[in-house]
Amino acid sequence: MQHEVTAAQQLLSKKGTIVEEGWARRPLWKYDRKEIKASALKIKEWDYYAVMSHEHKFCLTATIADLGYAGLFNLAFIDLERGKAVQIDALKALPLGSLRLKSDSGDHSIAWKNEKLRLAFSRKGDTRRLLVASPDLVLPDNRVGLDADLTLFQPPEMQSMNIATSWKENRKAFYLNEKVNCMATAGMVRLGDTDIELHKEGTFGTLDWGRGHWTYTNRWYWASLSAYVHNVPFGFNLGYGFTDRSPASEHALFYDGKVHKLEDVTFHIPESGYTDPWTFDSSDGRLTLDFKPIVDRYSSINMWVIKTVQHQVFGLFSGKAILDDGKEIILKDVYGFAEDVFNRY
Repeated sequence: MQHEVTAAQQLLSKKGTIVEEGWARRPLWKYDRKEIKASALKIKEWDYYAVMSHEHKFCLTATIADLGYAGLFNLAFIDLERGKAVQIDALKALPLGSLRLKSDSGDHSIAWKNEKLRLAFSRKGDTRRLLVASPDLVLPDNRVGLDADLTLFQPPEMQSMNIATSWKENRKAFYLNEKVNCMATAGMVRLGDTDIELHKEGTFGTLDWGRGHWTYTNRWYWASLSAYVHNVPFGFNLGYGFTDRSPASEHALFYDGKVHKLEDVTFHIPESGYTDPWTFDSSDGRLTLDFKPIVDRYSSINMWVIKTVQHQVFGLFSGKAILDDGKEIILKDVYGFAEDVFNRY
């Protein structure tokens, strides 16, 4: 359990299986779409960003994804004061790699637009830039229009949570993922006709970068937080539910740019509903959390062969986390999110 990969290497062998499964503190696996032994319909590639303003109590999320059957483009605004979320989605039939999402999370630029939504993601060196806009999006306070220009800072010494695992039933099906938490973020967000300046002291960005060949039906659980705790950047990435995780989990704490690895974590979601309080705990006793939901960003699609049911819940985390050196981090009502997602595609 928890095999750490430390050497840069090709992700896949000539047979199409992962050369060395496990987790890493940096993106060490070299991904090449052409080496995947599967139909393009089964290849999944996505870049997802979440920017949380603790100062102004809102979150922006943006997605560009090539899911084989469809390209998915999404922009969401979550108003944590009002407890409401709005979003705009767009689909492109059968992209099959034509979106040209990059094979690594290094320097790149990608953009997509239609008449209602514009998305542009880029990275150059230590900074990432998000340009997103939806001029007709009706916000929770009834203002109309969202436009943002944000810069996320990722210094070279910052570690991230990386994992490469496969499915027991098909070792050629794999999940390669990098989660980058606690990226200080600055820029401007226009809500309706109001400009809001975001400062690095009160805003953090998170990246979910994923590539893989997936099996048809999956369900996963994911939780993420990035914030200042006692003036030090702290966060966590918790995720499980699909692929064989016996080589490694993707549960990790982030403190001052370093990864502190956890064992198994369990989400305790109440049967009474997603907006009732949750709890979380880890098998190694290093994480205990209470979660008070504010808003459930729910979406559902059922189109015969394609079905997805998503509950991304934003709220407040409280509890205790223990770093590798035994240092205790105490959280009290810190904004983050947790999700339960079923996908069949």
